Amino acid sequence: MSKTYQEINEKIKTGKAVVLTAEEVSELAKTTSPAEIAQKVDVVTTGTFGAMCSSGAFVNFGHATPPIRMEKLALNGVHVCGGLAAVDTYIGATDEHPTKNYGGAHLIEALLKGEDIELEGWGKGTDCYPRKHIKAKININTVNEAILYNPRNCYQNYWIAVNSAEKIIHTYMGTLLPQMGNATYCSAGELSPLMNDPECRTIGIGTRIFLCGTQGYVTWNGTQFHSTKEVNEFGIPTSNARTLAVVGNLKEMSVDFLRGAHYEKYGNSLFVGIGVPIPILDEDMARRVSIRNEQMETTIIDYGNNNTVLGKANYADLQSGSIQINGKTVRTAPVSSISKAREIADILKGWIQKGEFLLSEPVAALPTGTSLKKLIAE
Repeated sequence: MSKTYQEINEKIKTGKAVVLTAEEVSELAKTTSPAEIAQKVDVVTTGTFGAMCSSGAFVNFGHATPPIRMEKLALNGVHVCGGLAAVDTYIGATDEHPTKNYGGAHLIEALLKGEDIELEGWGKGTDCYPRKHIKAKININTVNEAILYNPRNCYQNYWIAVNSAEKIIHTYMGTLLPQMGNATYCSAGELSPLMNDPECRTIGIGTRIFLCGTQGYVTWNGTQFHSTKEVNEFGIPTSNARTLAVVGNLKEMSVDFLRGAHYEKYGNSLFVGIGVPIPILDEDMARRVSIRNEQMETTIIDYGNNNTVLGKANYADLQSGSIQINGKTVRTAPVSSISKAREIADILKGWIQKGEFLLSEPVAALPTGTSLKKLIAE
């Protein structure tokens, strides 16, 4: 039993496609074989919503009269990239205001909300760009383009964070209490996109996705893409592995699925909502999407002791509210939203059922055999 993208899209266009969310197909798989699922189901929708620091937006402001080549610029007092020609910038989610708990992620959210933002730019002045300084108000309607481009999103699994030290520590995984007073994790488990296609058979360059409330695309493998991590018996990497680079029109997005955040004593991040449709091309893909939380493990890392590995836990236990670490019961809490992930998968399912969202076959596959290099300090 096999299907093509074209065959599935024809079924979507005629309203005949059978679409389930990843949770629904995982439940179905308790009583139905992969072969039967491959025959009955056409598309499975996934979702995730969490802090994705490696995110940002390209913005083009338009030219002033006389024009300026902005070599340095600030938005609401946050210094952002001035190295993108005359009136372009990249707002990085983790850019920070010098005195406030505010930065690039909040600017992106403010743009999306239609708020006015103060732009101040400086240049040395040239024959073709004589102006040396400018102040102006901008918003989502006055800029030419606002393009969300995120170099590393949608991690395929991530480790569990704990802290065995004697004092509280503050991290991108949230506040970690001393003596392993809590454990935090960041995945939607069986809803997570790259858990349902762990080898990226259907996810590649050009894949159409749900991105922050609109349609977006996978543009490349995300940075820190690691395809050779250890996997468990179900083929799931047991720590942070593959990632995606994604793009979409910020002007079409929704603040329901894109929010700025500040982590105490760490910094800023951007909560991003992503949903990826998985076409059920054959029995192998049906088996992959049938994965359940209890079959998905991740690694426990001690942030209070040089990232020591303390073992593994599965997502059923994590979502239950506690896990066992060396005989100790440790409370768990997600730093991503499972309810939002579920909402994204449901919305994407609805778009496909209405014929508003067609699947796109990747124009190129994501790489294999990749690992990460280390930066060696002098």
